Parts: sequence; structure tokens; C-alpha cells
Amino acid sequence: MTSNGNAKHVKVLVLGSGPTGYSAALYAARAELAPVVLTGMQLGGQAALTYTIENYPGFPEGVGGAQLGELFQRQAEHFGTVTEFESANSVDLSQRPFRVSADSNEYLADALIVATGASPNHLEIPGEVELTGRGVSYCATCDGWFFKDKKVVVVGGGDSALEEGLFITRYASSVTIVHRREEFRASSILQKRAQEHPKVDFILNTVVTEVIGTDKLEAIKLKNVKTGEETIYETDGLFIFIGHTPNTQMFEGQLEMSELGYIKINDRMETNVPGVFAAGEAADPHFRQVVTSAGMGAAAAIQATRFLEAAEEAPITST
Repeated sequence: MTSNGNAKHVKVLVLGSGPTGYSAALYAARAELAPVVLTGMQLGGQAALTYTIENYPGFPEGVGGAQLGELFQRQAEHFGTVTEFESANSVDLSQRPFRVSADSNEYLADALIVATGASPNHLEIPGEVELTGRGVSYCATCDGWFFKDKKVVVVGGGDSALEEGLFITRYASSVTIVHRREEFRASSILQKRAQEHPKVDFILNTVVTEVIGTDKLEAIKLKNVKTGEETIYETDGLFIFIGHTPNTQMFEGQLEMSELGYIKINDRMETNVPGVFAAGEAADPHFRQVVTSAGMGAAAAIQATRFLEAAEEAPITST
């Protein structure tokens, strides 16, 4: 990393510090490209907020999300990756080197790997924003402890909802999973565990339409999607796991995206801008697994390495 005026010039800049970002950094570092990782808001990405990851190869007993993230970071840094604890706020991809403005620094990158991940979706219902942090949460690992011996509701029907719901049972007196459909999208093994757990029960074909409380959460309003019947359900906690939205807003108008905001890539992780690569949940609407995200990050770094090798034969010019 060198200075260019007030900007830091790097060969490979990685945006994001989850499994995607640090896998990319590991491969770039081993190619002696001295990558720099901008961590973003959440060091370790969303995976770091998962209590136990049971489907990452090499950990027969499972591994804590934060622990796995730390191992990713240590391995990448062992080979020369530099970690900067700040977030990218804007990018200029109109010419190389690409300019990235972060919290405290500006960077010029010969190659850019976007691994910004995704953020949890909100229900967008009355009271949700006002009572976030006062009973409403999107992270069981972060906040589960605060609900010891209390009643908790979990909203969602995928792996995250059931995994986090099961985690909360170690604290809460009861966990009620509310799902808008009859069937769950979660894996069979998670469904079996939840159905057999004595603290877990279910309310199906139902949505939450309002969060009720003044200084803290007191109850939620439920609506049966088949009958239209509405009920008030008292609860101390509401954990929402209804999917994620890719963190790609800063690239709008510069990178091609899907209608849902996922960056469009080819099978080499290349975007429509030569030298800019994307991987993980910023570009993957289908699999969204730690292992697939890590693989995509590795692939992006390999392709970035090839791109830079080819670019050495030609001067850097405007795109």
C-alpha cells in the first residue's frame, strides 16, 4: 500500500470482512498482492452473528460464527492482508485506479472486490422501528441473553429463523415461531429439532401487523392470512428473520444489478466494469451459505489476480 496524495494506493481492495471478503483477501495475499480489507459495519459479516455454524466443512462439532470469522481474519492476515476498521461510503468506478471513499481514508484500487454482504429485512410495520432495541431484534446471538426466562416470538420460516429460535431457547422460557405459510423453507433437520423442542411452539399462516408498546415491547398484533382474524399476542421479545437485502446501494448507476439489488456477475465473478469483481451475498440471491460465499470470494481473487497480470502489459486508462 502506497500513498498517492491523500489517497492510499492498493493493488486489491476488498470491501467486506465476512467469509467472502477474507477468503478473497487470503487468495490475493498468497498471490502477493498485499490486499486491504475494509471491514464495514460488522467485522466478520452476518456469519459472525450466528451462534453455531454446523455446515462449514472441517468442523464436525460445528463452530461459532464469530470464532470462524476470527480464523478467516487471522489466516488472511498471516499471509499479508491488512485490515482497516472502517466502511466504504462511496465509490467512483469510472476509471482505474478505482476511487473509494471510506470513513477516515480514501483509497485508489487497481482491482476491487465487492463483498459487502446483505442486511436483515424489516417487517415494515407500525412500532417496529420505534421499539428496535427495546424488545425488537434481528440478532439472537447479540440479544438473546436479555430475554432470560421471558416469552419470545421469532418471525420467519427459513434456516435462520429456526436456528436462531433454537438458540434463544437456552435463555427464554418459551419461543413461538410465527410463519406466514403452512410449510417451512428451513432444512428438515432444523424443522425436526424445533418441532421436538419442549420450549418451541408454532403459529402458522400468520403475519405480524403491528408492534405494540410504549417504552418497551409489550405485545404484537397477529393476523391469520387465511381467515383474516386478528389477535393481540403478549410477548417480551420479537426476533425477525425474514431474509436479507444486499448491501449494494453505493454501486447503483455504476454496476449492473438485478431488480432485487444483487450485483450481476458472470461465472468468473466479473461485473460489467473490468477490474471490479463481486462475490457472496452481494451477488448471490440463490445459495447464501458461508461455504459458497467463501468459494465465491476465492474465485473473485483468482480472477482479480489474472486481471492485474494482464493489465501490467497495458497502461491504466479510463474505462
